[in-house]
Amino acid sequence: QVQLVESGGGLVQAGDSLRLSCAASGRAFSNYAMGWFRQAPGKERRFVAGVSWSGGSTAYADSVKGRFTISRDNAKNTVYLQMNSLKYEDTAVYYCAADVRRSSSVTLYEYEYAYWGQGTQVTVSS
Repeated sequence: QVQLVESGGGLVQAGDSLRLSCAASGRAFSNYAMGWFRQAPGKERRFVAGVSWSGGSTAYADSVKGRFTISRDNAKNTVYLQMNSLKYEDTAVYYCAADVRRSSSVTLYEYEYAYWGQGTQVTVSS
């Protein structure tokens, strides 16, 4: 069982930055690839970014490339999402998720993430 708790969301203006954190329970965190997804009002949940268990491989949605950075600290059982140059269209509930298959790669597919946090709201005003 893996429990994930996101934090760091809030209300910001366009162009601002935010850093989201996701704290994970369990000693096997360092074995899991981690991902961030988001769901805007009235839309499906979509992949934002992912990081391999080692941190050596990352993947990003085209809409956030160059603005968002995912990282992890296995000693702290935490994954981060640094979001810069935020846009109105980044407004969404952001979820972190754990891929416990112990794959060395990053998956973009929601169904391959077994555990999810409760989400944190990010609102960007234009």
